[in-house]
Amino acid sequence: MDILEMNDEYRTVKRPVTIECKIKRSLFIASVQETITEDDAKEFIQSVSQEHRNASHNCYAYRIRGSQDIVYYSDAGEPSGSAGRPIYGAIQKHDVTNVTIVVTRYFGGTKLGIRGLIEAYGGISDEAIQAAGIVTKTVMDVLRITCEYPELDKILSLIARFNAEVRKTEYTDKAFLEVAIRQSLSGEFCESLQK
Repeated sequence: MDILEMNDEYRTVKRPVTIECKIKRSLFIASVQETITEDDAKEFIQSVSQEHRNASHNCYAYRIRGSQDIVYYSDAGEPSGSAGRPIYGAIQKHDVTNVTIVVTRYFGGTKLGIRGLIEAYGGISDEAIQAAGIVTKTVMDVLRITCEYPELDKILSLIARFNAEVRKTEYTDKAFLEVAIRQSLSGEFCESLQK
């Protein structure tokens, strides 16, 4: 039996969203989406930055859940602490993870000052998360089970008892099952299989 994937339960954004607002002639564009890995986050940041390569700044923050949260934010040329940290503050406020926010700024000629920048970057990030909506993902382990046919009834009975879901089956000289089960029950399920 192999564990194919492990996902923790987490709150994240329901859908990707991009919103805009103008503050003292500067255009701020917040793009948010779920990102499962740090590589996904970096690809999303690169994609938005490429799309808005003529912008004054593409500031961002992400939080990826794993055995330890991976958190990173960047002011991307804005004064230190005025952009990345407020964007991350919105992520913390909504207690979401596996999420990346990129806030693009096209400078409109009027300086906002540090306080103004903090409010602008934090505010539009907060609005973007609200617009995207929040969903809680269920904790699942996906297991691949190979068994002899005489063991199959016992395994199917355990699958039903643990409210697991058979995602794939293949019957050749042996039975092959791909089973999704809540991560909190996975250990007990695996122990029961060994008995």
